[in-house]
Amino acid sequence: MNAPTRQCAPRRWRDWLGSYAFVLPNLLGFLVFTLLPVGAALLLSFYRWDVVRPIDTAEFVGLENFQRLLGVHEVDGVLAPRDERFWQYLYNTIYLMLGIPIGMAGSLFLAMLMSQKLPGMVAGRSVYFLPSILPAVPICLLWQWLLNTQWGLINAFLRSTVGIGPAWLDNPALTKPAFIIMGIWGGVGGYNCLLYLAGLQGIPRDLYEAAELDGAGWWGKLRHVTLPLLGPTTFFITIMSIIGGFQGGFSQAFLITQGGPAGSTTTLMYFIYQNAFEWFRMGYAAAIAWVLFLLVFGFTLVTYKHGGKRVQTL
Repeated sequence: MNAPTRQCAPRRWRDWLGSYAFVLPNLLGFLVFTLLPVGAALLLSFYRWDVVRPIDTAEFVGLENFQRLLGVHEVDGVLAPRDERFWQYLYNTIYLMLGIPIGMAGSLFLAMLMSQKLPGMVAGRSVYFLPSILPAVPICLLWQWLLNTQWGLINAFLRSTVGIGPAWLDNPALTKPAFIIMGIWGGVGGYNCLLYLAGLQGIPRDLYEAAELDGAGWWGKLRHVTLPLLGPTTFFITIMSIIGGFQGGFSQAFLITQGGPAGSTTTLMYFIYQNAFEWFRMGYAAAIAWVLFLLVFGFTLVTYKHGGKRVQTL
C-alpha cells in the first residue's frame, strides 16, 4: 500500500464515523421511542394486564384480546360483534376521513392562488400556514367556543341570517360534520398546501405556454398540464392523509366532546386511550393498536398498488 492510499484510508474512516455520528441520535430515538414501544405493544396484546398493578400480575391469554375485538357471538339467534364499540368507532374514523378529498382540493386551490405573483402574497402564505403549526389545545378550545350552541359565533351568524342555531356538539348527527369542518380548516393551508406549492413551482412555464398556443384555456391547462405533473405529489399526499386519518381525531374527541355524544366522535385512537388509561386494560388497548396498524398498512398498500401504477404512467 503506497503512502497516498494509507492517507486516504483514515480519511474514509473519519468520514464514515462522522456520518454515522450525525445519524446516531435519530437512530437511538427511533429505537427507544418507536421500535421498542411497537414491540412491547405486540407482546402486551397477548396478555391481560391492569396498568395500575405490577407487571408480574399480567396474565397470558393468547389471542383472546383479538377474538374479543374482532369475533362475533350469537344474540337472540343473530350473529353480532363481540365488541360493537370497536366497529362503531371504526365507522367514526372512516367517516371523518371523508373530509380528506375536500381538504386536498382546497390545498391545491390555495397553492395555485399562492403561486401567483400578487401583492402581499408572501405574508398571506404565513397566515394560511399558521393553523397547521399551532398547538392542538388552543385550536380545539377555539372551535369549542365557535361551535357553542348558546354563544358561539357560528350560531350567532346563523341565527341572524337563517334563524337557526344547531347544537353542533350535542347532536350526534352534527358532531362528525363539525369535526370534518375543523379538519379541513386546519389542513387546507398546512403541509399539503406547501407540497402542492413546491410542485407547482417545479412545473416548467414552457408547458403552459405551449398549451396556450394549442388553444387551451384555464381548465385545459389544469387538466392536461397541472394535474398530471402534480400526480406524484397528489399520490404522496393521499398516502400520508390516509395514515393521518386513521391516526387522527384524538385531540378533538379528548378536548371538546370526550368522545360523545353517545360515542359519535370517538375514534380508534381515542378508544385506545380509553382502554389503556381510563379503563386500564393495557393488553386490550395494545390489541386495538395492532389492528389499527394492520388497517393502516392494508389501506396504504392498496393505495400504493393501484395509485402508484397510475402515477408511473403519467
